[in-house]
Amino acid sequence: MRELADRPEDVPAVFAERFNSGDAAALAQVYEDAALLVPQPGTAVTGAELHVANGRLQGLGVPISVRVRHVYRRGGLALLIVDWVIDGVGREGEVVHVEGTATDVARRGPDGRWRYVIDNPFGTLVLREEPCPPGGSGS
Repeated sequence: MRELADRPEDVPAVFAERFNSGDAAALAQVYEDAALLVPQPGTAVTGAELHVANGRLQGLGVPISVRVRHVYRRGGLALLIVDWVIDGVGREGEVVHVEGTATDVARRGPDGRWRYVIDNPFGTLVLREEPCPPGGSGS
């Protein structure tokens, strides 16, 4: 499995590889201990709730694909704009399609590795809009 990122632009690829591996512990390492995840617009979680939220998506058994759009770095902080999609057939045979454009913040740790400090997967979604639920068509 890929090591944690040496450059901020590699954090999404490390996330995707670890997400797709199904290894929740490996995925958790991509986050700082006090990281914040926004699993839906207007809702932020940390700690165990962050890992539960990721586990729900990971548990579908459908891979995620990521495409880094922009990386803005200043010293040990970086803002990442990342397009992502989870698309396929889940473990129960359901069609799964969830996608978004994330606005994420990563920070370089004392070990030189970059981790998410804020993971906002639906970063461009307006609060009143709802992300397409797993199994939904989005149209």
